[in-house]
Formats: sequence, structure tokens, C-alpha cells
Amino acid sequence: MTKFQARPLRVLPGFLLAMLALVFGGAAASAREAEVIPAARIQQIAAWLPVQPAGFGQPITNRAAWNAAAREHPEWQEIISRAVKLAAQPLPAQPDNLYLEFSKNGNRSHWQKVAGTRRERIEVFTLAECLENHGRFIAPLEKTIAALCAERTWVLPAHDGQLENFTGEQVDIDLGSSTLGVELATANYLLGDRLSPATRQLIRANLERRIFAPYRAAIDGTGKGFWWIHTQNNWNAVCLDGVTGAALATISSPAERAWYIAVAEQNIGAYLAGGFTADGYCVEGLGYWNYGFGNFMLLAENLREATGGNLDLLAQPAAAQPALFGLRAEILNDVFTTIADCHPGETPSEVLMNYLCRRLGCETARWRDARLSGSLYQQTAMAFLRHELPPLRVENYRSEFPWRTWFPESGVLICRPGTGAKVPFAVAIKGGNNGVNHGHNDVGSFSVVVGTNMVICDPGGEVYTKRTFSAHRFDSQVLNSFGHAVPVVGGQLQASGAAARAVVLHTNFTEAADTLKFDLRPAYPVRDLQMLQRTFTYQRGENPSLTVRDEVKFSRPDTFESVLVTWGAVRAAGPNALELTDVAGTVRVAIDTQGRAFHWRQEIIRENVQSKRQPIHVGIRLDDKITAGIITLRVTPMTK
Repeated sequence: MTKFQARPLRVLPGFLLAMLALVFGGAAASAREAEVIPAARIQQIAAWLPVQPAGFGQPITNRAAWNAAAREHPEWQEIISRAVKLAAQPLPAQPDNLYLEFSKNGNRSHWQKVAGTRRERIEVFTLAECLENHGRFIAPLEKTIAALCAERTWVLPAHDGQLENFTGEQVDIDLGSSTLGVELATANYLLGDRLSPATRQLIRANLERRIFAPYRAAIDGTGKGFWWIHTQNNWNAVCLDGVTGAALATISSPAERAWYIAVAEQNIGAYLAGGFTADGYCVEGLGYWNYGFGNFMLLAENLREATGGNLDLLAQPAAAQPALFGLRAEILNDVFTTIADCHPGETPSEVLMNYLCRRLGCETARWRDARLSGSLYQQTAMAFLRHELPPLRVENYRSEFPWRTWFPESGVLICRPGTGAKVPFAVAIKGGNNGVNHGHNDVGSFSVVVGTNMVICDPGGEVYTKRTFSAHRFDSQVLNSFGHAVPVVGGQLQASGAAARAVVLHTNFTEAADTLKFDLRPAYPVRDLQMLQRTFTYQRGENPSLTVRDEVKFSRPDTFESVLVTWGAVRAAGPNALELTDVAGTVRVAIDTQGRAFHWRQEIIRENVQSKRQPIHVGIRLDDKITAGIITLRVTPMTK
């Protein structure tokens, strides 16, 4: 959970919802019928709530609590010096032409960078004032709040494709506005009367106009409905968390606060249903698990605290397996999967893992001393947690460790060397389909980790632009199958959409080896393709290996190419082998074409990627067209 984690639009099957959000600013096109929120449930929740509104953390007047939190979190020692430096700097300007860049040229990063620095001041000044309690950060904070409340819209440019929010024709709620709303509500709750009456009124008025009023209208059917209220991706969790958190910290009436809780309770299941398969695999990738499930956790903890423990979303059965994804997504040695729109090198959020491990009973030393990070809302949520949290019971995932993690419904397999292995060699294999949120065209792809280096890689996502979430998404060679270790068949890359899938034909998992066999034919729009089966065999032991066997048949002769992707260096190691080296990790890839002549080439994938280095597509292509053939790649780690 990093600072200002305003994320872009989701990509849904056929891109229909993503394109709708781009065109209509993230809202459904028209008003809909009122959502029925049971009055009895609202009344029941209201009886659990405190008389006064409360956010995360403790008001500044509770000096004992703040002093104790400061002692427990030494990372906060730098907050005051950061606040002093920020107070001496002018607030970055955010002119209209910066907002309009996305509409003109598709660039979203310039505005978001400036917006992040402006919003960061809420966190820094508020925390510094609560820690120091001398009053010297109130003035720069109030200046920041006034500037933010003077902005034309809190909606991100990338979510305001028709500029309806920018021009004031519409007031939508998106990732950016809901996050800013709960941030301001938290500052107002923590500082209370230390803020001037005018500033407190400004916050309340803007929350009402930009968050509460349009949200009530969307739910009761009198206004424009927001697509994310029922959508099955992380927008649902992030926006419900932001809106509900702002309401709990601001709204005086317990009955009104109960209404917001009831709406969130009724709709948050959409995120769990669509963001994850039943086996707990996060289809949007690890980074979006940090973001989406991180906000789900904040919402769950907020409701649990507000209701005195009577409502605990995390205790729902549907949340159990998603909660374990951060643990299960590790390939080896703190290297995690980079499948979908991930940042290479991304790891689970430390504070999220700290909280989940405490509740799930799987606490490990690596997460015990997690440093607070993120927004004001996020940091105060974690800083003031009770030391003993109610435990949760989940299925014992440890039975699959250390050998493997298998997500059967997603077709994702992680194979590890297990205990006592002499060579740190592990792999991640991706099945599934090409029609999931934030997904790539990558069924049948694989990554190989040696030591702490992903030598054969999934390159993760690209730097987001307008193209990323449009009908031209898969023009990107890092998002389409050119950027993944999958075959090129008859000169064709993989198709997009849920119909392009890997069908699991066979599995055999033992302590010595794991075998997984896919039918990849549905992923390729090649008329003459009669069969394409890819078999992975991961061998453990002193001399571990990964064998990737492709068997292909055509009704008439056509071309076939196997592919590797790496960030490292590639060289020939004899007539039938390659060596790939990335930092301190090297693998040898033995190539068996059953005697058929082949050639290999490497090509830099020239896209604006999230990694420091551009990935390299390594094509291993048969010289002649074939009607049937088998290509086998045997990957082994090299030892010095």
C-alpha cells in the first residue's frame, strides 16, 4: 500500500466496462432503480455504533495514545522533519492544462505525480501535528486543504474521459476522489477543533458535495449510478472503503453511518467474487492485491472497530483464501509472481501482511516489524490496532509448502525446490485465460527463478497511458503474447478474451516432481491448428530442471516458434543450447527439435515498461514449416 495509490480503470472481458468508464468518467450511463437496503439491518448496525463519529486512530487530545504510538513506531521520527521541509516549500501548482494532458495525448503520469505531492501533505502535516502537538503545522495543512477543495474535481483525468467532471457537468466518485475524501475526513477527525471552524466546514461541505450526495443518489436511484458499486474488481473495494471510511469519521447520526455500512456490506462481495477465483488466486496480480485487498482489509477493520466486533468482513468464508494470496504468490527467496499488470520486484505490502498474519495465525518474522507506510488513513489504521486481534480460522495452506502452490481454478502453479535443495531453482506457470481484469495474453507462459533472480521472466505491466485501457491495449508487445514465454503459431500471437484459454489436461504432483499439461489450442486464432499441447515437468533434487514440451499438429504445413523472455543476456552455448544470465543467475536451455533445423533470434521489446530494463523476446523458430512436431526446452540452473 503505497502513497496515493490511485489506480487506473480495470480491463474487463471485451473491454466493455473499461471503455465505458473511459468515455463516461467512471459512471454508468444513466440512473437506475434504487438499491434496497434492509431497514432492519440498518437499525441493527446503528445499535452497535458509538454516538459520535470516529475514524481510525485517536484524536490529538489523547496524548497518552499518541505518545505510545510514537514509541511503538520509530519510523514516525522522520515525520516532523519532513513536515518542516514541506512547510518551507510552495504547494505545487496543478493548472488546468496538466489535467487536460490525458485527454490530449493520453499521458496520465504528469498530473498524478503533482497530485500525489499535493495530497501527501495531508498525511505529513497531520501526523506531524499529532506527534508534536505544538500547532506549527496547522497553517500549512489548512492551506493545503483549501487548495484541494478549490480543485475543479477530485476525479483523476484518466477517469474523466469526456471531461464532465472537469467542466462541472457531473460529480463522479472514483479511486482518486474516494481516497482523498477519506484522507480529509481522517485529518478532520484526528485534529478536531485544532482546525479552524472555516476549514472544518470546508471539509464537510466538500465531502457532502463530492462524495456523500452523489453516493446517496447513486444508491437510492435518484442520480447517476456508479458502475464500481457492483463491479467485480478492485474499484469496488477501494471506493467502498473510501466512501464508508469518510462517513464513519464525519457523519453525526448513527443511523446514517449505519446506512453507509449496510451498503458496503451488501456490495463488497462483488470484489471477492470477481477479483479472485474460488481458490484465492488474485487475477489482477500481486500489486492489485496489495491495493484492492489492502482496501478491503481497511474497510473490514474499520467496520469491525466501529461495530464493536459485531461485523467482521474478513471472517466471511469468501475472504479466507484471498487473504492468503500474498503468502502463496512467492516463487522463491522473496521473488514473487509478476503475472498481469505487476511491477517487477513487487512484494506483498508489509503492513497488510503484518495484519493478516496476526489474524490468520501464520505470523512470520519477516512481517513482524513492518514499517508504517501509505496515506494518513492507512497509517493511523495500523498504528492504533489492538495488540491482540481476534483470530480467524482458514484452511491449512501449509500442507502444500514448501513444494508448491497450486491454484486449480486459475491454472497457476508455482513449483519450489523444497527443503534441503542445493540449488535455489523454482518456476511459476500461468494457465487460465486471456480475459481477466488487468490480464495479459499469456496462457501457457512461465517464469524461472534462480537464487534471487527471475532469469526467464514475465515482464509485468507497462507504464499506463490512454492506450493501456482501450481497444488498442494489446497493440503493446509487452501485454500481448509477444512479451511472454509462449509459442508463436503459424506466425500468430495469442487471441484476447476469455475464450483464449489453457485447458488443464493432466496434473501429477509428487515430492520428486510436478507435471502439468495444457491444451493451448483455444488461445490461437490459427485455422489449420489441430493440436497444441504444452507439458511442464519440474524436477526436484540435487539437479533440478524444468522441461517444457510443445507438441503441435497442423492440417497443412505451417510455422512454429517457441519463446523465452528475459531481462538478462542471451548467448549460444553450442548448436542446441542457449544460456540466459540475469545478474547472478544463469540457466542453460537445451533445445530438442527432434532433428529439425532451427534458428534463434533476440529482440528487445521496446515498450515503456515498469522495470528498469526492457525485456528481450528470444524466439526459437523451426526453419521449415511442419504438419506435426515436438519442441522440448530443458531449463537447468548453472552453478559456479
